[in-house]
Amino acid sequence: MVAGKRKKIKVSQQFSFDITEVYLYGEELFGATAAKSFIADIYGRIWSLDEMYLLNPECRHLQTKNKIYRNIIVGSYLIIYRITEDSIEVLRILHSHSSIKKIMTSRPIKP
Repeated sequence: MVAGKRKKIKVSQQFSFDITEVYLYGEELFGATAAKSFIADIYGRIWSLDEMYLLNPECRHLQTKNKIYRNIIVGSYLIIYRITEDSIEVLRILHSHSSIKKIMTSRPIKP
């Protein structure tokens, strides 16, 4: 396993809006129980980033020299996060059919 220095997890307001939409969509398609289970899986992966933030690949749509933008793939969703000196900033969760332009707007999001 790849581990780094333990960092604080911060979740952006935009991520909070996105995850609500993911839940509502999942509830409509699969029911409340399945939607809650999926959201629990997403949050489990996010909270494990405190030490395991280097485990996931660089986000190929937001490449930088120091590889601070990374992503987690969960089902058909892409969770984008940024590594800073003292924290992990979870920026967005987007469906895989999202446009590249939408993904690239994640860069300026504040936690």
